[in-house]
Amino acid sequence: MESPTHPIVEPTVNILGSRVHLLSTSRTVDYIETWIRLRDGECRQIVATGFHGLLEASRNEKVHAVLNSAELWVPDGIAPVWIARLRGHRDAVRSPGPEIFAEFLNRANLNGYSSYFYGDTEQTLAALTEAVSEKYPGHRAVGSFSPPFRPLTPEEDRAIIDRINEARPDVLWVALGQPKQDIWIHDRLSRLKVPAAVGVGAAFAFVAGTVPRCPEWIGRAGFEWVFRLLAEPKKLWRRDFFDGPRFIYQAGLELLRNEPSTDRRSITPE
Repeated sequence: MESPTHPIVEPTVNILGSRVHLLSTSRTVDYIETWIRLRDGECRQIVATGFHGLLEASRNEKVHAVLNSAELWVPDGIAPVWIARLRGHRDAVRSPGPEIFAEFLNRANLNGYSSYFYGDTEQTLAALTEAVSEKYPGHRAVGSFSPPFRPLTPEEDRAIIDRINEARPDVLWVALGQPKQDIWIHDRLSRLKVPAAVGVGAAFAFVAGTVPRCPEWIGRAGFEWVFRLLAEPKKLWRRDFFDGPRFIYQAGLELLRNEPSTDRRSITPE
């Protein structure tokens, strides 16, 4: 495996005013490993989202600022991949949050990396910790926290950030749903002394076994959204049936206008 230890220019595509990095799951985790080795006291954020995040960013200035300021924004869903391919990036692939999580755990099992899990329910976190310890014994789970279903007080927030920093994880994984998880990370970046923080949505529940993960071939074909809709209709129907068509309409207009869409920038730490 070649790690990006020197500045490398990565391809990006601009969609609805946002910049998405066209990185594979493996390449994304290469960057995480680079930041773990660097461990310079700076926390770097990775956003993994698809059409929902792109649409939210196009209509909400706060979300736009948060997502586009991340060190990496990779395509969780198939929609940005299809758009990238239509714009000439034939090798563009998905880099879903759950797959980033799984790839990291595989490497952590070999290299002894550690994680802190923030989000979801206490039951899911307990099942997640047990499942990870059984399947990835070389990985170290150094802590977890299920936040209450209310805003934390400033004192509580400071306490959990202190707890995370004292645990010294290599990666902080946050599962609060999008875009809440990405905003949560962004607003605490300056206080987090963790090499990387990643929002991973339903990844905890997938690994814990509390929510079924779609077969890999369905995801590659671009129909994971159908599988998840059938598994969690109450949670996802509004997003898929209302936001989905809105995104297709706006992205289609952008494609028809043939606006400049690509950029290349160095994202590897010096």
